[in-house]
Amino acid sequence: MRYIRYSRYTGDAADDVDLQELMNKLSDFLLQSGFESQYGIYEMDPQMSTERMMDELREAILRALEEGDLVPPELMEQLLQNPDLSKNQELREMIDRLIERLQEEGFISQQPPQVTPTPSETPGGQIGRDQPDAQARFEITDKAIDFLGFKTLKDLLASLGKSSFGRHDTRDLATGVESGGISRPYEFGDTLNLDIGETLFRAVRRQGAKVPIEIDYSDLMVHQCEYQSSCATVLMLDCSHSMILYGEDRFTPAKRVALALAQLIKTQYPGDSLHCVLFHDSAEEIPLGKLARVQVGPYYTNTREGLRLAQRILNKQKKDMRQIVMITDGKPSALTLEDGRIYKNAFGLDPLVVTQTLEEVTKCRRAGILINTFMLASDYSLVHFVQKVTELCRGKAYFTTPYTLGQYLLMDYVQKKTRNIH
Repeated sequence: MRYIRYSRYTGDAADDVDLQELMNKLSDFLLQSGFESQYGIYEMDPQMSTERMMDELREAILRALEEGDLVPPELMEQLLQNPDLSKNQELREMIDRLIERLQEEGFISQQPPQVTPTPSETPGGQIGRDQPDAQARFEITDKAIDFLGFKTLKDLLASLGKSSFGRHDTRDLATGVESGGISRPYEFGDTLNLDIGETLFRAVRRQGAKVPIEIDYSDLMVHQCEYQSSCATVLMLDCSHSMILYGEDRFTPAKRVALALAQLIKTQYPGDSLHCVLFHDSAEEIPLGKLARVQVGPYYTNTREGLRLAQRILNKQKKDMRQIVMITDGKPSALTLEDGRIYKNAFGLDPLVVTQTLEEVTKCRRAGILINTFMLASDYSLVHFVQKVTELCRGKAYFTTPYTLGQYLLMDYVQKKTRNIH
């Protein structure tokens, strides 16, 4: 007779780690914009070995394990008795297993290397190009980008006290009681959009089931709906060098908010369109799927060129509303001349640069394009410049921080989207 011996299942600690929580804690590392570089500019070495990239990923995972509750405290305390991964084989194997799981779940993948070229090789330089002689590297996938955008959006909604957008709760104006329907009592002056079923139900409830049904004024119920205008948005994102200067990373939070906005439009407003324009020495449009991989470069701020490109994109859109959302922290300091050369002046507000930038703002107003500016700095000269932009285009200016940027941007977008009609 055969016997089966059962023993206690100990399992693998790495298999019990919540990968979504791990991805959330790795988000800053995965979206890094170069802030941690000793020179303030993140440049991927073309000859960087896969093993070195793996070591950086292992160190990031180790920091996530140390900071969070991803594994039981007693086990973590035991593993961290020797945090040196080169000497602690058990800890290293656990982290390697986590990397395997991230690959299996499609959060990271092994891809050909993407290297940031020098500014002389490309006007943008943020999105790398393939280097056939370099080794493979690990990159985050589209699934990871969607996840990070969704997580950021969820956190922002929670901070705003909303579980979701698009909810249509109504309130009985006579009793003050909220209901989950889409009808409300009729008021004098309403356009009569009668809800026949709800009106009859209230009449029967009031007087009982009899024929004929006598409808009183208090029984009238009208449909209340929400009109959502279609909107075409160009997100202008400043990726000049100043976005990571002065001991603060402003670029990574800006990318995170952009991903959240893309997720909001994708899930709540599928009729809208969103395009992303990077502006620096020049300007270029990038696919939203590439946004998480964008990095800051040693560039100036060519705001005018970004506005010109945004106008060309929006002029092709047939939407009720067209707008530019500009996230920046610096003054315009570059200008593309008629012959294609780039004029640069980083010292103060150059009259030539400012004048031509404001002329472009005026063109946006004439084309019916709204500009909302989210300024991540508070210098007096910059405040004056942004106020002038706002005055010309009749838009809004928000002087915010990397920590409150997302709340202001999402609130502004949603408030412009809807109005109640009866």
